[in-house]
Amino acid sequence: MSIYLVLGSALWLGVLTSISPCPLATNIAAITFLGRSAGRAWRVLASGLLYTLGRTLVYVALGVLILRGFQMAGQAGAAGSVSRWLQTYMNLALGPALILIGMLLLGLLEVRASLSVGGKGLQDRVAEGGALWSFPLGVLFALSFCPVSAALFFGSLIGLSSRHASPVLLPTLYGIGTAVPVIAFAILIAFASRHVAKAFGGLRHVERWGRVVTGCVFVAAGIYYTLRYVYGL
Repeated sequence: MSIYLVLGSALWLGVLTSISPCPLATNIAAITFLGRSAGRAWRVLASGLLYTLGRTLVYVALGVLILRGFQMAGQAGAAGSVSRWLQTYMNLALGPALILIGMLLLGLLEVRASLSVGGKGLQDRVAEGGALWSFPLGVLFALSFCPVSAALFFGSLIGLSSRHASPVLLPTLYGIGTAVPVIAFAILIAFASRHVAKAFGGLRHVERWGRVVTGCVFVAAGIYYTLRYVYGL
């Protein structure tokens, strides 16, 4: 297999992961989150880069840990045990986390000083939708594996990385691939929203609605993941 085919395969596996039916809820949430800064292309681009960086670092870290584990303990069960752990515990946490973020974006959750989960500054920063929030979002979504994404990453990508002794480069391309469609849609939304902003008389109105839509999508996705992975419905 030529080096170009190997690199292209890693990238394509990432794209396949991003468009597979199972991660659809998180993909929709990511698209709305990255596209919420209506008309501000620089913020969308920064958010997209940070989101991609967050996803990529997770896959690189997993690739390095698993392939090092292969070398130390043999290949039997190393990737499978990590896959099962992430599918069990990360998907349990993802639903409540998305609901919490969505409620913060919608202003439905007031973080009081006595509860101190970052104070009102946290609520304001989430509501304003700063680009820096895209990085932890990318990390969170990358760690949330379902059977399809787990099979593509642990079964295909890790096997490819192992055969070609590439614990960093191939997972990096895979991470970029998982973010490409999300970023493309977010940028499209951001540039198209300029025309919407003119029709509504300013960016502030569009951004307010963008925040509401993002919050609703996050809550809906969180409810879906909670019902599916916490309650098994």
